[in-house]
Amino acid sequence: MSAELDKLRTRGLDYLKSSFGEETVERAVELTGRFKLEIPAWQFWVGFGGGGRFDSRGIGGAACNTEEIAEDAGVVNRLTRSTPTVGMHVLWFFSRDGLTGDMELARKAAEELKARGLAMGSISPTYFLASSEDGSFSAQDPAIRQRYIEQTVLAAGIAAELANGILSLWFPDGTNYPGQRNLQDKIRKMAECLSAFWEKTPLSTREKLDRVLVEYKLFEPGTYSMTIPDWGTAAGLSRIFGEKGAVLVDLGHHHLGTNVEQIVATLIVLGFRGGFHFNTRYAADDDHSVQADYQLARLLLELLLGNVFFNSDPTKNWFFALDQMARKEERIPSILKSVDALKRSLAGALLLDPSRLLAYQQSGDLISANEEFERSLLHADTGPIVMESYYRQGLHPVPQLAYRESGYQKKIEQQRTG
Repeated sequence: MSAELDKLRTRGLDYLKSSFGEETVERAVELTGRFKLEIPAWQFWVGFGGGGRFDSRGIGGAACNTEEIAEDAGVVNRLTRSTPTVGMHVLWFFSRDGLTGDMELARKAAEELKARGLAMGSISPTYFLASSEDGSFSAQDPAIRQRYIEQTVLAAGIAAELANGILSLWFPDGTNYPGQRNLQDKIRKMAECLSAFWEKTPLSTREKLDRVLVEYKLFEPGTYSMTIPDWGTAAGLSRIFGEKGAVLVDLGHHHLGTNVEQIVATLIVLGFRGGFHFNTRYAADDDHSVQADYQLARLLLELLLGNVFFNSDPTKNWFFALDQMARKEERIPSILKSVDALKRSLAGALLLDPSRLLAYQQSGDLISANEEFERSLLHADTGPIVMESYYRQGLHPVPQLAYRESGYQKKIEQQRTG
């Protein structure tokens, strides 16, 4: 580590301690260092393209198979010690024909991850490929519905036997025009198929699952309707899975300006288990790398206040993952940027003084309460906390710089073709 970086880290910590107190800053360093989240296999993969922001031709070194995905994910985790699991899509990574899943391919991928000190994370059935133009679980064709039910049963088996027990469901089902489909029929078929999947899943598999996450999305691909458009629909459907049911919140799946932290607060208070897909969007579901901003810090604070972080019993914690698939940038630096942004925002949330805030809230001092929020969540430079959390683990305090200096990007650009 350079003397300049060392000075930046130590002086920054000293300033933060003088502003927020040594005990508060030490707690922020400790918990920021303990933060873990899942990273998505598809961010490393060459297989997704299509032009525009999804154009993958301009950036070399993309992973061409699950072994190379495991290699890249291993690099990220060695630099951060924060990303020990990798999320997978069944038909992208465990299929020979793009229509049916293959348990043997899943076993192979699990072994490749294990060889690099990683584990398979959440498993997502892939509902949005061939023959899903009319939907998946809500399709009119019973053969299509049955094929997707069978894939979901297999995905549950993979999650239970080879991964971390988290099954993640996102459905592209929707419509583009009023009258295109009967809306009640679509949601009815969706509920019926979810129930059929659960009934067909062996009890031994269901018991090994940690949770079944139901994700929602405001629009895209459906522009008139989405069959699971909001958190209330997802929460209602998640009850099909009993105590295993949970709601998956994705930052990009809302109207611009939606108060997502209010949704998180509601889910926590109502007792729903949950999960989060972190990314950034500017127009719709852009899936860009995460930005360290005021909204993200508020979200993480709400999760901290809800005590769904850092519990010794993992069933009490929410599930946290990145879900990004931008293609213009180099893939590994994009992931490292997101991890840094999340840690910076988390550190800001950890600096908030709950007792000072409560005093302002109880006295009805609206402006002071808001300023107290902004003091830690918006205005504090938490970079030194993140740097210190890495330094104490014997890591380079800036993983992005360590990656640039490693030469790994140049190596994979020379060795791989896609």
